[in-house]
Amino acid sequence: MSSFLESTMYTVAQLFLVPTLVLIAALFLYAFWVLGEFAMLALQRGQGGGRPLVAAAQAAGGSGLTDDELDLRAHRLMEGPRIASRVTPLLGLVATMIPMGPALKGLADGNLAQVSTNLTVAFSAVILALIAAAITFWVANVRRRWLAEEMLEINRGRASAVSNGGATTVDDPRAPTGAARLGTQGAA
Repeated sequence: MSSFLESTMYTVAQLFLVPTLVLIAALFLYAFWVLGEFAMLALQRGQGGGRPLVAAAQAAGGSGLTDDELDLRAHRLMEGPRIASRVTPLLGLVATMIPMGPALKGLADGNLAQVSTNLTVAFSAVILALIAAAITFWVANVRRRWLAEEMLEINRGRASAVSNGGATTVDDPRAPTGAARLGTQGAA
């Protein structure tokens, strides 16, 4: 019974190698797409644009967006890179461990070619996964700071409008709300 269970677990684990490698490859490509998007956003910010929360608050006009709505928009913008930065290393570990079984079996059988092939797959996968995770982690952290700055801009604009006797609209694109929540909720 024990042998059957071990054999079944080994077989099932091996089935996950290809899907895991495909996911790592997709996340690796996604990381570079996120990096390109980040570079474009940085260029836009340098020219006075590239502020999605401020743009959304201005587009809402007189009704404005609540702090919670801004916070939700910020979290939506961060969701992809944040999840990728956390999931990719886990997939890298899985992709490292799955080929280790066949590699150790090959070593025990004296089949060094099998060891070499499996270790190549294992280490290549984890390297790509860690590169993807590092890129998305960095982008997520910088974008989180940018979004917090936007939320502060929107809040300052609201406070200024209220102190000047105006409505609580966002004419001055400086001051998002919920910045404290964004900054403390999930460091990436």
